[in-house]
Amino acid sequence: MVAGLMLALNAHAFTGKVVNVADGDTITVLRDRTQVKVRLLEIDAPEKAQAFGTKSKESLSEMCFGKTAELADKGKDRYGRILARVTCDGVDANAEQVRRGMAWVYDRYVTDKTLYAVQDEAKAERRGLWHGDKPVPPWEWRRR
Repeated sequence: MVAGLMLALNAHAFTGKVVNVADGDTITVLRDRTQVKVRLLEIDAPEKAQAFGTKSKESLSEMCFGKTAELADKGKDRYGRILARVTCDGVDANAEQVRRGMAWVYDRYVTDKTLYAVQDEAKAERRGLWHGDKPVPPWEWRRR
């Protein structure tokens, strides 16, 4: 009975196997035999052609590819991708990408303000993209 209640309360939560990692903040998950694209919510990873773009994708792949992910579905973006917090092997992939210096907190869309402390730590430790002098956030890079 309690499990059924929890499932009802988490109606937008689901699990699926990660079958592709497109970049540092986008995965494809096999859900009920259907592939769905998922955009990791509240973070923005470097674009493929940007510095650390490849490393960011490799980081997310190492964390999630081929694994069963738990996803908290928060709706869809303008491209039809599911927006979600993603957990792989008990690790919050969204926060871990920021912790590793493989993504920025996406200021425009962030609701979990604790991610800023994670980002500040990555900056202070000069992890990943913070190792460079002036990393350019992807949203600025895309405008150029």
